[in-house]
Amino acid sequence: MTNPPGLMISAPASGTGKTTVMLGLLRALVDDGLTVQPYKSGPDYIDPAFHLAATGRASFNMDTWAMDDTLLAAVSKQADSADMIVAEGSMGLFDGVATRGQVGFGSSAETAARMGWPVVLVIDVSGQAQSAAATALGFANYLPDLSLAGVILNRVASPRHERLTRLGMEHAGLPVLGALPRRGDLKLPERHLGLIQAVEHPDLEAAIAGYATFLRDHVDLSALKAAATSVETKAHGDLPKPPAQRIALAQDAAFSFTYPHLIEGWRAAGAEILPFSPLADQAPDPSADLVWLPGGYPELHAGTLAAADQFRTALRKHAETKPVHGECGGYMALGETLIDKDGVAHQMAGLLGLVTSYEKRKFHLGYRRAVLSALLPGFQTGAALRGHEFHYSTIIEQPDAPLAQVYDADGKPVAETGSHRGSVSGTFFHLIAQEAP
Repeated sequence: MTNPPGLMISAPASGTGKTTVMLGLLRALVDDGLTVQPYKSGPDYIDPAFHLAATGRASFNMDTWAMDDTLLAAVSKQADSADMIVAEGSMGLFDGVATRGQVGFGSSAETAARMGWPVVLVIDVSGQAQSAAATALGFANYLPDLSLAGVILNRVASPRHERLTRLGMEHAGLPVLGALPRRGDLKLPERHLGLIQAVEHPDLEAAIAGYATFLRDHVDLSALKAAATSVETKAHGDLPKPPAQRIALAQDAAFSFTYPHLIEGWRAAGAEILPFSPLADQAPDPSADLVWLPGGYPELHAGTLAAADQFRTALRKHAETKPVHGECGGYMALGETLIDKDGVAHQMAGLLGLVTSYEKRKFHLGYRRAVLSALLPGFQTGAALRGHEFHYSTIIEQPDAPLAQVYDADGKPVAETGSHRGSVSGTFFHLIAQEAP
């Protein structure tokens, strides 16, 4: 089977403006009448929500560290009805983990090479001109089997600056697909873990439409379309199976981090997803077989959650007979107390003894491999799961039995083991996939 033609939008580093370029490109292509399937390389919840807003299609993560060939094939199948694929890289093009001495394992470059997508490199040319070509040439030659479609110059200061930078690229033999003038408003709002959530943007539709107009004015869309390539794919596998038949899924501004490939897999297997909002003090559906609290930003809404008596009462009642699971922010919400950045302690559900604090922030980031020490909904004891962890909270107390033995990408143990008590479980890592037995 042949996938639709695709491209990978990447950059030498974070902060180059590739996400706004990505959003403008997605919407411009959609406005041209194309059905565009977006993807995100690596673990990320924020960017795919913006991709959805730009295209009207769910954006799926491609993760070559956490996903095996079967799951990658199943995720690639989501593009079957599209005219074109556009994927967004994470961090710098070659940034990944160095497991087993392999530089760039789990990187955007690895994803692009695996899927046969040429790379469009977005380069911030602030403070340089011809020197930008040396950077681009290094990226083009670093992995000879990776195709570089060309570069988009970002934050160009003047026509003279653009002319000099283009001369450098011409000398290096690199196509310039566009040159974007410096614009102070071409930036999405951010918070400590990156962009704010799409649902929080004050006027997202107007912003994306503006990015599309900007891209159309300064980028050769015809050349971009022509650069996209199709590849033959292996037989498609299956998406993950659901952990229960009827799943009450928390969904609001505090709990929004769910991977589309999981939800799509659950639905495809016949599971019913029953959304509810803890922030609106809604109770999970009492007929649900499982309550799942995903990650998000409960620390920004701790007072509201502490006052959500109907939600907490129903959650406790459900846990008397049926399982409840929380990931990262959901795990904290299942705990005893969440201490915010100002040192104020907020009572959470109390189904686990976990106490977490944002008063003294500590960054936890990286891939995780977890071997379950106890049952997790949908998984047996001893199952090996792959996921990732990113948060700034610190564990003050974690008195319950550990849920898993958890390791980083290099196989070193980490302290955030998750925990369980009765039918309630929680982890600091976000599940991506189960390893094949």
